[in-house]
Amino acid sequence: MSYAAIHPDWEKPRTNMVDGYSLEMTAKEIEGIKEAAPLIRPGTQVAVTFLPGEEIEQRVEAAVLVRELGFEPIVHLSARRIASEEVLDNYLRDITTKAGVKRVFIIAGDPPEPEGPYSDSLQIIETGLLEKHGIEIVGIGGHPEGHPNNTKDELWDWMERKIAAVKAHGMVPLVVTQFAFDDEAIVEWLKEMRARGIDVPVRLGVPGPAGIKRLLGFAKRCGVGASANVMKKYGISLTNLIGSAGPDKLVASLDKGLTEDLGRVRLHLYPFGALTASAEWINKYDAAH
Repeated sequence: MSYAAIHPDWEKPRTNMVDGYSLEMTAKEIEGIKEAAPLIRPGTQVAVTFLPGEEIEQRVEAAVLVRELGFEPIVHLSARRIASEEVLDNYLRDITTKAGVKRVFIIAGDPPEPEGPYSDSLQIIETGLLEKHGIEIVGIGGHPEGHPNNTKDELWDWMERKIAAVKAHGMVPLVVTQFAFDDEAIVEWLKEMRARGIDVPVRLGVPGPAGIKRLLGFAKRCGVGASANVMKKYGISLTNLIGSAGPDKLVASLDKGLTEDLGRVRLHLYPFGALTASAEWINKYDAAH
């Protein structure tokens, strides 16, 4: 498997932690990505999320804009939010023909009951519709701090099954993790992944700079650990929620822990609506390293 298929930089050892980074936006952040665009490296991979309260057309429009701005769109698919096979087929047709999408990221999604025929991301992979529409790279989720609805062993089993299915359908798998604050948990999870023989490239999700209350709100909604000890290490005091925090300490700790034997790893930043601030942080980090 060629790392270059996922990102050209991945065939080369990284010179610093923001080499080959990716970003995330919602379909409603059209103005945000336009504002941040001059600060983002050409060719950067920008994921367009699949959130409730958005129309399919908005997501397609966002993917088209990402391409027009000179970036590489990665479109999310939330299995439980897809109403029918026809909706999925049409959506894939639109994003590939209108935005030249070659990359998707698939999650099960939050609804307790599926809105259509799909209850998990594996079912989307098995439809055959991804390769039908020319999708080449398929991202699946990783959870360094666990998942509220699955045991640790179940998460590894799901990952292995999804990776096998992606390969069986002729596409390249990539693991993208939920954002986390605990560098030790991230590194230990990656070590276990490699020890299990899973050699798939990984994007590690880290929170971009944001207000502390906003960060903790997202963490709670996503089931991410936010203990006092971890937050202190990250630079946040749970007794003082005023101000903002950036990923500097987390990224510095990861840089020390990510040894060559853990394979090629890159960062995926979750901006939480602050695309410009995240791009500015990346450029500042890059200049300092």
